[in-house]
Amino acid sequence: MEPITHFLTGACIGRAGLNRKTAYATLAAVLAAEAADLDILWGLAGPVEGLKHHRGITHTFFAVPVVAAASAGAVWLYDRWRKSRRARDAKVPAPIDPGAPAPRSPQPVRWLWVYVTAFIAALSHILLDWTNNYGVRPFFPYNPRWYAGSFVFIADGIIWTLLVGALVVPGILGLADREISSRRTPFRGRGWAIFALTGMVLLWCLRFAERDHANDLLSNTQITAAPVKRIGLEPYPFNPFQWHAILETQDFYQTAEINSRSGDIESDPQSDLFYKPTDSPAIEAAKRTSLGQVYLDWGSWAVVRDLGPIAVQGIDPPRLPPNRPWTTVQFSDLRFAYDFRVAGKSPPPASLGGTVYIVDNRDDAGEAMGGREQK
Repeated sequence: MEPITHFLTGACIGRAGLNRKTAYATLAAVLAAEAADLDILWGLAGPVEGLKHHRGITHTFFAVPVVAAASAGAVWLYDRWRKSRRARDAKVPAPIDPGAPAPRSPQPVRWLWVYVTAFIAALSHILLDWTNNYGVRPFFPYNPRWYAGSFVFIADGIIWTLLVGALVVPGILGLADREISSRRTPFRGRGWAIFALTGMVLLWCLRFAERDHANDLLSNTQITAAPVKRIGLEPYPFNPFQWHAILETQDFYQTAEINSRSGDIESDPQSDLFYKPTDSPAIEAAKRTSLGQVYLDWGSWAVVRDLGPIAVQGIDPPRLPPNRPWTTVQFSDLRFAYDFRVAGKSPPPASLGGTVYIVDNRDDAGEAMGGREQK
């Protein structure tokens, strides 16, 4: 999932009761819930390196104890800084206000509970990333296989609403309480946090069931003119009943739009069918490049096309003598080749794709992804 969902989930995990066990529980949960995505820093080495390492070692079960320890360590450093600052301020006595309420004693820090909270939040990151169609490698490097639930979009508005509401509503209610009474209720929002996390899991269950129902509808309906070898179903951000289907046959792919609630399936062979590209020496050479190997390892619905000598954004074409041929080989993944903003036939937004220039049907003359060249 995107960072917002991870941050909000971590905050709700901390406020669901773990913040009653120790101080800093919510802070530790928020840090651990997002820490795994620090692997995006690999993108500084280029887009191909970014794709190679994204959702890699930091997104594994083996890394969870380390991520939890690092998050707890960051909280410990923050606690040391706060204590040193408090000690410095204590040297300057503040004026005494007789009418002021007695200050509350600070909640104790139980570092084992801080670590347990961070551990749970780190696990939540892997779970959340598994639910979408990008996938995750929880057993990497011993098992490099990608696992993807493919029933939740990478950003889901319903989940945002649940998590934001769980964090905002208790604060609003707290303001109303303070208008009536000066007494402050500690640990406000536990019930709302539990409600949001439970609601998210129930939404997952609904989406998972609807995805299975959509798959059954496809399996029992004749969509293609040839036997189907494989089916892929991709989610939409808001509607748990709308699915984008990819059907693979021996010679072509065909897409369809499915409404699992009404049972409607829309697919037009004139516009939704395209034949598999024919392999060429340039394509075989491109598959052996760094980009090709990384992309084909990740892209479960990868399609590789020989576009001919066409320049693409983000990388200059090779400068060669007139008698030396070159071609552009494009990598794309059908999981992200649909317009997720609205179900229909409108052109999709820019998707995760890569490009390789091949010279003489064998030499790599440049690689790029998303308009960025791999140096």
